[in-house]
Amino acid sequence: MADTIFALSSGQPPAAIAIVRISGPQALTALAQLSGRVPEPRTAALQMLRGGDGAVLDQAVVLSFPGPNSATGEDLVELHLHGGRAVVRAVEGALDQIAGLRAAEAGEFTRRAFANGRIDLGQAEALSDLLSAETEWQRRAAIDMAGSGFGRQVEQWRQHLLQLSAMVEAELDFSDEDDVASEGQADDQVSADALALANQLSAEAAKPTVERLRDGIRVVLAGPPNAGKSSLINALAQRDAAIVSDMAGTTRDVVEVPIALGGLAFVLSDTAGLRDSTDDAIEKVGIQRAHAAMDRADIILWLGERGHGPDHAALIEIDSKADLGGLAKGDDALPVSVVTGDGLRALQDRIVALGKTLVPRPGDYALNARQRDELREAANQLEDAAKARDLLLRAEHLRLARLAFDRLTGRTHTENLLDHIFSGFCIGK
Repeated sequence: MADTIFALSSGQPPAAIAIVRISGPQALTALAQLSGRVPEPRTAALQMLRGGDGAVLDQAVVLSFPGPNSATGEDLVELHLHGGRAVVRAVEGALDQIAGLRAAEAGEFTRRAFANGRIDLGQAEALSDLLSAETEWQRRAAIDMAGSGFGRQVEQWRQHLLQLSAMVEAELDFSDEDDVASEGQADDQVSADALALANQLSAEAAKPTVERLRDGIRVVLAGPPNAGKSSLINALAQRDAAIVSDMAGTTRDVVEVPIALGGLAFVLSDTAGLRDSTDDAIEKVGIQRAHAAMDRADIILWLGERGHGPDHAALIEIDSKADLGGLAKGDDALPVSVVTGDGLRALQDRIVALGKTLVPRPGDYALNARQRDELREAANQLEDAAKARDLLLRAEHLRLARLAFDRLTGRTHTENLLDHIFSGFCIGK
């Protein structure tokens, strides 16, 4: 990475302050050209910035962070400017005229931090989640992951795996030596330890996922026509998101409405009314889509008759239209009236309580699909290693498990993977 990059790393101007970062081998030289001198490392200095023609660009607070002890692992400079658009454009224009400097691409600062060992791939992905966090639980989960607790846990697993590999290699190379455990003892220990580690990884991969935090917990409202699903979704969303009509079959497709409740993201889905038969071809398609939505649901709000709803672990029985007498569904059903508002708060509380059981607990990190896949791959290889009787096969399965760990943390990676991860960052991050 011979290029030195620069970019606005704060919000778009106008603002009180705009921060432009410069990273790379020419960063300190660029600062010297702009301000005439480089201040002491990590010491803020008020300096006049000038362009190549000597004209004043701005009076700014500047800081220098010599590598490798910087955010990117390279020489890094921060220019804290007055946050006007013209000021930022002028400074960026002056930097663009300095030989060896260029504007940064999306996520390039973070990518350099990863390449230089300042963060692992899990922390980089968590930083991306933090930047896009819109709810309190999303923010907390991203911070927990960015703190590298998961990276430390993976390293512990990896060290354990290296010990198992060393035991197998010792069996292969020195089984005739007196100071190596007998073949049967080592074989039994490796099998037991590999299986125990595989169980740990499988349990980790089965924990609540980051996708529910990031994309929203899917709450599907289902029931027969005219059960009040559209009215209820509008009441929960506090806006007219779905069409409400006394005519049966008004809702023909799945209508999705994102909301936030209790610091969690939810996606409410209004569905077509369920009935056994209809001559309307479009309504039939809507009913099929309603069943598909229920199959994907994390939580189902059932507005039909008691016992007629789907078999689902997180189903909430709703006694809708409680102001009109409701369906008398039983004591465990929530009576709700969108007309009077009765029961809406209790329903929201029930949804949030169920939602919290489906997402990582506060203080726990959350894994994404890529990370879960690598954990499952490592677990599968460890299970195969535990079963293998041939030492060469066992050693190979342990090697493949190590590769899964390396892909997990980014020790082994492909450029396509890195391009995909870092392209989601903003420029300047």
